[in-house]
Amino acid sequence: MKITMVDLHGQYERIREEINNAIQEVLDSTAFINGPQVKTFAQHLAEYNQVEHVIPCANGTDALQIALMALGLQPGDEVIVPVHTYVATAEVIALLRLKPIFVDCVADRFTIDVTKIEEKITSRTKAIVPVHLYGQCADMEPLMDIARRHNLYVVEDTAQAIGAIYTFSNGVTQKAGCIGDIGTTSFFPSKNLGCYGDGGALFIRNHELAERARMIANHGQKIKYHHRVVGCNSRLDTLQAAILDVKLKYLDEYSAARNEVAARYDNGLAAVKGIILPQRADNSTHVFHQYTIQVGNHLRDELKSFLAEHDIPSMIYYPIPLHLQEAYAKEGQGKGTFPIAEQLSEEVLSLPIHTEMKMEEQEYIIKQIHAFFNR
Repeated sequence: MKITMVDLHGQYERIREEINNAIQEVLDSTAFINGPQVKTFAQHLAEYNQVEHVIPCANGTDALQIALMALGLQPGDEVIVPVHTYVATAEVIALLRLKPIFVDCVADRFTIDVTKIEEKITSRTKAIVPVHLYGQCADMEPLMDIARRHNLYVVEDTAQAIGAIYTFSNGVTQKAGCIGDIGTTSFFPSKNLGCYGDGGALFIRNHELAERARMIANHGQKIKYHHRVVGCNSRLDTLQAAILDVKLKYLDEYSAARNEVAARYDNGLAAVKGIILPQRADNSTHVFHQYTIQVGNHLRDELKSFLAEHDIPSMIYYPIPLHLQEAYAKEGQGKGTFPIAEQLSEEVLSLPIHTEMKMEEQEYIIKQIHAFFNR
């Protein structure tokens, strides 16, 4: 029995014929760049998300960068981001000579603490980038209220939560990434909707904003050799689009399978003292890109080592908050500035979870976690 964090081979085997046929069609056409499959996939993903425009690009980091460029932000403008997230969220802000403004997170949801956003808003603040971490949405309704009151853009980082659904207090539902001005996502292979290389996309409702983002992703041109804005070269190649179009049909099935695995973890680990199981928000579904527990009493690293000794992989997302990273360190933001994020960096541990997980694998993981705490 070999336990893995993800099982891309097992997932491929279940849809092998469809995937192979889609790849062969691209090979036969030799339309490797901007082939018809790219447009078809974008249309299907727009229908799935119930959003007007999907703009494919090269990866999730590019998607974030293109989003901020499309909004016309200027050097020195401030962008509010959670401090507990993958570096790419802040990285693109810094690369564009904007200023990332960090906000702590909430421990039960792992996402940005909306109650702490307004105190960070200044005359230079232009946007908020909530991250839908581990598989469920940040608390978007109050966040959008703040954005509207202060005339701020909202760019959703949906790399880990594609397919999650947010429910507003009036009962209206929207897909993750389709609530703010722009949503972005990643199709990195291990993502819930992952390709066999790299890829990303933007979700946009406003037509003019979508056209600008589309131009930016294509060297700033709408008509070839007529460059209206400064852009970049960021596209999803045809092979990846063809693969993603096949996998998109199974996305809800994949999310359901991940929820089944999460429920088994919940049941099997409920009695373990010393860990906190992931919480489900009342106003968001969870697609469980990660099943992330919190391990108290400074035992996280010891548990991780124990699991590794028993051939069980686990991951820490993320071991160092952004304000303590050398690249983003600044005076007045040392240790103790963001206590929740710092605590999570010492306690979070993500267990194996994927669409192909076998019952015996999960029972073995649960058994070993019990054994660790019963020593």
